Order: sequence, then C-alpha cells, then structure tokens
Amino acid sequence: MTSDNTNQNALTTAHLRKLIAKGKLKDRIFQIIGMLFLTAGLAVIFLLISDMVMRGWDRLSLDFFMNFASRRALQAGILSAWVGSLLVMAVTAFAAIPLGICAGVYLEEYAKRNWVTDLIEINITNLAAVPSIVYGLLALGIFVYALGFGQSILTAGLTLALLILPIIIVSTREAIRAIPTAIREGSMAAGATRWQTCRYHIIPYAMPGILTGIIIGLARAIGETAPIITIGALTFIAFLPPMPFTEISAGVTAAPFDWLMSPFTVLPIQIFNWTSRPDPAFEANAAAASFVLMAMVLTMNCVAIWLRYKLRKNIRWQN
Repeated sequence: MTSDNTNQNALTTAHLRKLIAKGKLKDRIFQIIGMLFLTAGLAVIFLLISDMVMRGWDRLSLDFFMNFASRRALQAGILSAWVGSLLVMAVTAFAAIPLGICAGVYLEEYAKRNWVTDLIEINITNLAAVPSIVYGLLALGIFVYALGFGQSILTAGLTLALLILPIIIVSTREAIRAIPTAIREGSMAAGATRWQTCRYHIIPYAMPGILTGIIIGLARAIGETAPIITIGALTFIAFLPPMPFTEISAGVTAAPFDWLMSPFTVLPIQIFNWTSRPDPAFEANAAAASFVLMAMVLTMNCVAIWLRYKLRKNIRWQN
C-alpha cells in the first residue's frame, strides 16, 4: 500500500513538472512572438521617420519656418500653418479641457445613478468613435452658418474641442474611479463637503490620469484634417491673424480677440496641399512639415509625461 502511494505521488510530481515545463515553454513562445511583433512595428516606424527626415532635412531652416506658402517650392514655408496650428490648439484646449474635466467630475461624483445617466454615459462613449468628418459637418451647420462664426480659428477650435471632449470625459471618469473609496470617506468624515473633497483630494489625485486623456485628445486634434477641410479652412494663405492692439489698417487697431475670427490654415492642411502638387520638390516640403508636426506632438507628450511624473511624486497613499 505504501509503495502504491509512493508511485502515485511520483507520477503526480512528474505530471506537475511536465505541466510547469509546458507552461514555461508557452510563455517563452509568446514572449518571442511578442518581441518579433514589437520589433517589426518599431522597424516600420523607424523606416517611416527616417524616410521623412531624409526627404525633408534640407528644407528645415529658419526661412522654412518664417516664410509663407508659395507656388515655388524652394521659397515656400510654414509660417501661417504652424502659427495657425498653435492658435487653433489654444482655442481647443481652452474649450475642451475645463468642460471635459467638469463633466467627468459631475458624472462620477454628483450625478444620480438612473437611466438618464446611463444613457448619457453610453452616448459619450459612442461619441469617441464617431468619424471626425461628422464633427466637421456638424460644425459647418452650427458654428459656420447658424452662429455666424464663419471659417475662422474660433470655428476650428470649437470643432476640435467637440472631437476630443468625449476622450477627456472618459479619461477623467476612469482616473477618478481609480482613487480608493477611503479617500472620499476619510475626507467627508473629517467634515469636508463634497466639493471640498473633489477640489482638494479627488481632482489632484486623479490629475495624472486626466492629463493622459488630455494629451491623447490634443495629439489627435492637432493632426486632424477632415473636419478642418469641411468647415472651409484655407489651403493657401499668405498672412497671419492680427495681433492684439496692432494697427491693421490706417487708423484701425486690432481688438484683443480679433484673431479668433481670422481665416487660417494648419499644418495637416498644408501638408495635404503640398502632397497633392505634381512638382516633386513639394514632397520635400511636405516631409519637412510632417517632421515639424511630429515634433510638436512629441513635445506635447514629453510635457505631459513630465507633469504626470511631478504630480505622482506628490501623491502619498497611506493605509
């Protein structure tokens, strides 16, 4: 009897060892496959960036940044495009970030759980997947014609704000959900109101996650072309929006916000315009402008990563 138990235990141990070895082999195979796919993806990205840099490196100069668009490739620049991109993104951030954060905080901390709230949540989530050109058509009817904003920087900024608003709302809610319930309970047990709890505890602790959603939304917005073309952005522009308090004509001074109603262009549209030209020389311009656009997105990401790091250092979870 003892011998049979010993043999059974030996078989069980051998079987377990085989299962462990088989599991390790599967993990190793999965690791190798994952590394191969990661290497392939990075290689494709590296090749695309290398080709873009090699094509456009010779055009990256101060004149390229300070010249307006031109019909001559060697004289063309991106001054109006990169200035327009910065101004449009400023309007987008000013409109979308406060509204998105406030909406996310309200839905997560204040709104009652009923069918109306569930319907709003479902629609917000679905809006994040709506094609961007739909937002362009919506903006064309509301901002351009109904409200009379025209084909302006304000219209473009509000259009892109609508585009990224669902992303910011969803990321805000997910960041708030990640905060332990004990933080809320401890704050309210100490006599804090719901607003004080949100102001001094919930929002600061959730800010790293909120910043992630903001930077994802802005990075998407800065590269959008379809909604900007739909609202009628210019593809060729040789002037800048009026600077506040500068003389724009004889005896006429620009008001502080006149630039909001100015015609504009942005880098994606300038790139699209150059790539559609038959002259091969414009391909170098498009490659250089694409590199600038990529650098702007990477700069935004670096700033967001630095801010997240600084904010997370100040968070001290205590059990």
